Amino acid sequence: MVVTTRARARRLRTVAILVIAIATTGATHRAMDVKAKALSRGIVVPGPEFARLIAFGFDAALADYYWMRAVQLAGTQESGVELDDLARLLEAVVALNPWVDHPYRFAAVWLNTSPEIVERSNHLLERGIAYHPLDWRNRYHLGFNQFFYQERALQAADTLASAVGLAGTPQYLPRLVARLRSSEGGLQVASGFLQSLIEQTDDEYRKAEYAKALDEIEVERRARFLDEAREIYWRRNGRDIEQVADLLAPPNPVLKKLPRAQLFLDGFEWVLDEETGQIVSSFYRSRYELHVTESDRARQKRWREMREAKKNG
Repeated sequence: MVVTTRARARRLRTVAILVIAIATTGATHRAMDVKAKALSRGIVVPGPEFARLIAFGFDAALADYYWMRAVQLAGTQESGVELDDLARLLEAVVALNPWVDHPYRFAAVWLNTSPEIVERSNHLLERGIAYHPLDWRNRYHLGFNQFFYQERALQAADTLASAVGLAGTPQYLPRLVARLRSSEGGLQVASGFLQSLIEQTDDEYRKAEYAKALDEIEVERRARFLDEAREIYWRRNGRDIEQVADLLAPPNPVLKKLPRAQLFLDGFEWVLDEETGQIVSSFYRSRYELHVTESDRARQKRWREMREAKKNG
């Protein structure tokens, strides 16, 4: 009974100290003249560089408190949630307890409304990578931000490539990296990346997946060769082809024969895509590029306009 009473007393003292720490956060910051901000709901959030100074040794407990407030803020049904406030709460959480897990990806999901907010999301994800180097998910979200919101395909490819081989990484990730690198670095860069993966792995299934991606790249290289032949046809005849076979048509054929539309399988041909008019292999039915929906293209356009507006002041 004595032990139980003492244990209860210690818990009460701990809770009391934590309550005092939270209650005096604002006053402490005002006395220290550091960057703290009062949110619309009354809580004072310290800048990340000072969060630990006002935790009085209860870093993890105070981090949990700010995390709870962040979840409440994100889950509110009220309109006009201040994402700057949410970012500040999450920054305080990871400053107090950088070993936390979910808050980093929570930031990636919520902090995506402006170039400035995405930069803060990226900083949080970079911190998550530093403290959880074997977790592929933070790298994945950071790579997505870099590609989709910031249109930095090569930087996104490098970020995602660093996740390849980590436990739990999706099997499609290496092929996504290759497509990102081909968009700016060229097909040779993409094929070189995949070839290096083939040489590094002993997993026969993964080797087969990488080899399939290499096949896609080679088919794309041949499609681009046909694109050049199509331009020659246009200049010679003053009109576009109606079918790919027109490139072989006499009396002045552009090509003597068409390359294979699939490297290892017969029965496939080059056709014109009904929607885009592009020359595609009937095996793959699309070109080797990242496929983005129309709605996502519209979102990327709005982001591009926001970045330009910021750049121009």
